[in-house]
This record gives sequence, structure tokens and C-alpha cells, in this order.
Amino acid sequence: MGYFAQVHTVPLAKERVVTYIFTQVSQMRELISANNLHKSFAGLHAVKGVTLQVNAGEVVGFLGPNGAGKTTTMRMLTGFLDPSEGSVLLDGFSLADDPLAAQKTFGYLPEGAPAYPEMTVRDYLQFIARARGIARREIAGKIDEVGGRMHLRGVLDQVIETLSKGFKRRVGIAQAIIHDPPILIMDEPTDGLDPNQKHEVRELIRAMGSTKAIVLSTHILEEVEAVCTRAVVIASGRVVFDGTPEEFELLAPASVTRNRMDYVFRQLTATAAEVTL
Repeated sequence: MGYFAQVHTVPLAKERVVTYIFTQVSQMRELISANNLHKSFAGLHAVKGVTLQVNAGEVVGFLGPNGAGKTTTMRMLTGFLDPSEGSVLLDGFSLADDPLAAQKTFGYLPEGAPAYPEMTVRDYLQFIARARGIARREIAGKIDEVGGRMHLRGVLDQVIETLSKGFKRRVGIAQAIIHDPPILIMDEPTDGLDPNQKHEVRELIRAMGSTKAIVLSTHILEEVEAVCTRAVVIASGRVVFDGTPEEFELLAPASVTRNRMDYVFRQLTATAAEVTL
């Protein structure tokens, strides 16, 4: 059983200061443990002591304004960037000490189109499956499975660069889940999708989130409300909120009756910027 508590004191109006306390007792398996992450670039301290634990069964929406350190943190979680200080464990494996074992535990959906756009969808998924260590005899079945889940069966033999932005996004999600990892790290998973496609992807994330640990970076507050069990907000390199979407919305004063989550996000991130200055 794990226990953690976080306290954040943030002004949400000129005369009002709210102390937010989030306490959780968890019996779920901890799959992501990032502790005291720092990252500096040529004197710029971009990430300042970020700590994040994510259990199986949690979908965490990771939010932050441009330049907040969100992308840098995501890259440290996936091993694409080494922290200046701190550590990351993925399903118990250290990214620093056992990177190959750690990288097998997660699927990653980067922002933008899939790599190797000159490949067909089938060839690309075969390549990813082999890289992920899936047995040759199982690859065709895995491609058919993810192709069905992401509605890609009709375009498996089409060249990726000829696909629409929405289909390219589906291919990206398919490669992230083809090896059925316990952890998913997703950057803007519904970017470029139409409303029906967004609904389908959100339902898929919600279903996978019942057993996996999922972190999705997004700028869409509606997506956090629709899909996520937790919201984590980073601003000026620090975590300024960690709690449920409902708790996030409740930080807005009663006088705010519309776009309450947007209001809280703007107040939290603006306050963090002022403190940094």
C-alpha cells in the first residue's frame, strides 16, 4: 500500500488564497515513479524537482502552458532525455541503470506523424513489432488485433504519407500498444482526429486505463475531464497541482460559473510564473 500527500498553496483571486491538499491511499501497483526530476540547459533550469507516481489503473492528464517544462518532463519519463538530477523507475526498472528493461515496459506516442512515412502501415507495424521483441509467429495476429482496435484494417497496405492526419494518429497509437505494455505515455493522442474519432480514442484510453498506467500530455481541458482520473499541472518547471479533475474544478470560486477548469488552469499557471519572476 502506498501513501502520498501533496500540498499546494495558490492564489485564485486577489483576496483569496486556497491551500489544496491531495491525499491518496493506494493499493494499486506503482508503475511509474519519477522522483525529484531536474533538467537544466545552458543555465536554464527548465524542470525543478518534479515528482510523479502513477499506479496501474490511473489515467493522468499532464497539463502545462508552453515553456512550462511539460515536454522536457515527458522526454525524461521516456528516456529520450537524461535528467540533470533525479530518477525514473518504470515498472521497477531504472531508466538510468537498466534502460533496455525499462523501455520494454512502455509504449510511447510522440507528437506528430509516425516515423518512416514511406512505409506501408503493415510494414511499419511489423518493424515496430520486431523491435519490441514480439515473436515472428505472433506478429500478423498482433497487427490484425491493433488494426481492428484502431480501425486500420482497410489501410494496412497503404503508404503512411498518403494517409490523412487522423489516420496517421491512429497508426501512432497502434504502434504504441502493439506489444500490450503496462505503461502508455501519449503526447496529444487525439490531435488531428474528428469528433467521432476523438470519442473512439478516448473510449480506448479509458478501457486501457483500467489496468495500465497512462500519462497523456494534452492542452485540451475537456479531454482531461472526459478521460483522466488525475490531472497534473506543471508551470515554470514545477508541479502546481495534482488531483482529480473534479478537485481541480472545485478550486474555482463560486462566482465562476462557466469554463471553471480553464479559469483554474490560467490562475495556477499565471501564479507560478509570477512566483518564478
